Amino acid sequence: MLELIDTRQGTENQHSYSNGNTLPYTGFPFGMNFFVPQTKHTNGSWFFHPRDRVFQGFRLTHQPSPWMGDFSHLLLTPLSGAVHHDDIYHNQSSYRPENAVYQPHYLQITQARYQIKNELVPTTYGSILRSAYRDFNLPGLSLHLPGKGNVSLDIEKNKLTGYVSNFAGCEDPDFKMYFVMTFSHPIDQVHTGFFQEDKTFTSAFSATGEDQHFLMRFLLTEDKPLETRLATSFISSAQAEWNLSQELSPFSFNALKERAEEAWEHYLNKIEVKNKDFSTVKTFYHCMYRMFLFPQKFYEINQQGEPIHYDTTSKSVKPGVLYTNNGFWDTFRTVYPFYSLLIPEEYEEMLRGFLNSYKETGFLPKWLSPDERGLMPGTLIDAVIADASQKGIAVDIIPELFEAMVKTASTVSSKRTYGRQGIEDYDTYGYIPSSHHESVNHTLDYAFSDFCISRVAQKLGQDDLRKTFEKRAYNYRNIFHKETGFMRAKDKQGKVEEPFNSFSWGQDYAEGSAWQSSFAVFHDFAGLINAYGGKEPFRNKLVDLCNQEPIFDTKGYRLEIHEMSEMAAIDFGQVAISNQPSFHLPYLFTYAGDPASSQVLLKQLMTQLFSSSPTGYPGDEDNGSMSGWFIFSSMGFYPICPGTGEYVIGMPIFDEITIHLPNDKKIEISTAFNQPQFNFVHQVTVNNEIYNKLFLKHDVLIKGCTIDFQLGIVPPNKDYAETDLPYSLSTDSASLL
Repeated sequence: MLELIDTRQGTENQHSYSNGNTLPYTGFPFGMNFFVPQTKHTNGSWFFHPRDRVFQGFRLTHQPSPWMGDFSHLLLTPLSGAVHHDDIYHNQSSYRPENAVYQPHYLQITQARYQIKNELVPTTYGSILRSAYRDFNLPGLSLHLPGKGNVSLDIEKNKLTGYVSNFAGCEDPDFKMYFVMTFSHPIDQVHTGFFQEDKTFTSAFSATGEDQHFLMRFLLTEDKPLETRLATSFISSAQAEWNLSQELSPFSFNALKERAEEAWEHYLNKIEVKNKDFSTVKTFYHCMYRMFLFPQKFYEINQQGEPIHYDTTSKSVKPGVLYTNNGFWDTFRTVYPFYSLLIPEEYEEMLRGFLNSYKETGFLPKWLSPDERGLMPGTLIDAVIADASQKGIAVDIIPELFEAMVKTASTVSSKRTYGRQGIEDYDTYGYIPSSHHESVNHTLDYAFSDFCISRVAQKLGQDDLRKTFEKRAYNYRNIFHKETGFMRAKDKQGKVEEPFNSFSWGQDYAEGSAWQSSFAVFHDFAGLINAYGGKEPFRNKLVDLCNQEPIFDTKGYRLEIHEMSEMAAIDFGQVAISNQPSFHLPYLFTYAGDPASSQVLLKQLMTQLFSSSPTGYPGDEDNGSMSGWFIFSSMGFYPICPGTGEYVIGMPIFDEITIHLPNDKKIEISTAFNQPQFNFVHQVTVNNEIYNKLFLKHDVLIKGCTIDFQLGIVPPNKDYAETDLPYSLSTDSASLL
């Protein structure tokens, strides 16, 4: 499937508008490092653009999002001939993007200025860069270390060692990434060194300083490419050497390329897709590739074969696994439910890593990069743990994770980045008061997390805690304003602010307005429907949400943020599918017994707003979360409420799908009459029996099954019993207090 993937999908972005805000990562699945061609460093986090014809070098990057920024990054630029400056601009080259190869396992770029053909293949902890020079006059590599850096050459061994430290905000202000490079040709000692501030060149075998540029030249006596083998470590220089010896030294370039290809095919082949419209197949597999990038490994294997990692809190090396570059506010919705179906072993290891994060900080993580950044509302790792608990994943550590959930939900942190914000007020009032920023989203996310904690408590037989947190799961009711039909912020006296503008973004809402934020009651839509006064008024509200102009008010931000621009650019009303709070909105008609409205909306969103092009996403892709939305939705089922073991049935867009499960079972999905004019599901059969329920159980899927969709031109006229509707806490008799 690799040949279908051009990693540039969703990479045409700027800070004011997102078509994905992705980078064209080449690396191993969940690898510790990724590699990206840098085209314009002066654009900050937007250092790559697919239409730039400039190549500045291969950037080793750990940037999970432009809004998070990069850390522990460096730039390696092949060059030749005389150079007179050490800055990036004067040494860059043009290249032809249309002739370059951007694949998950392989990069190929030819620099027009230097006529150097470069190929890069990755490993988990490093890479090989193969550079074929046409000009043998001073062939070389320029190494740029932003921030603090140190390099030292061993001439006898053709080896460079060093470190880079360029991250602000980490618990360890001196956090370093160590690296080692070996070269297949001897080093030209006379022409290797660095430029002084007065632009004079000094031959040197070592350098230390800020924003360091180090120029290495080589003696290419044979017409053979220069191979640069690079390995890194967050632990020590010795560990970087060990990573090099284990991952790179025993293998040729071609052997490593084959290993990287096999690593990607192992994951991509887990789902087979067939369709008359082949462009959607390409989109699907690109989204699959995005699903297996994050979170990244933040651990290494020592000489005893044991996992170890650097703990930035204690500033020491600890045993065990660790993962980073993940924001649970985004990824709980689709990424981890996807892993629960396809890669439960990797899911379990990630949970062990997150448990180590808890042990080292005292709180479950919210946004790791490389350690806790404390961004976005809620503590939605609770949903990741609850979903694993319900599906029998990581059973042996669920009791420890449960203790961590309860502590994180009830402990006030001395650091704002950790734990729940405003938790004392939440306990006092049953909601987060408006004196707290984004109070509505905090309240709704805490109520959902409380539900998730109650589910784990139920699984562990802790009935008292189940009742306590289940009661708190109804706290969403405390901010529902029936007169307007929105979730409204309240002050400590219980008053809402007037006048109210439902189109106003920010302030009480996170990256949205009341329209996008008022329906985040994943665990109890039946209860929300009752609050509206029944299915008809609830459905009418959803119709209003869809059938209006995509207008917004900038009040809370005092400027137009990119999420507003992206919603305004498409004609789907207030369904801002460009951002996570809207991911579940198209499915909500189903909870009101009107799946047909969900189906036609879903089909239009998938077919109109996603593609395999550089503008292939309707907004920030965010570490697999938007790719996961497309994958699940295109297969015809979606995990609205992690922690319940259910998937809401939607609208498939592929002729045939085969999902290869980890237990060697298969889910086979077929779609009859899959044509543009067929916008509704006429009938579903599961295992050859007519299926009237509007959800699928994980327990059924994981055993292997056949699901056959028959589409229709007009919606079928069907009535649904309450038992046909997806899970809601209010109608779960086993959970009623």
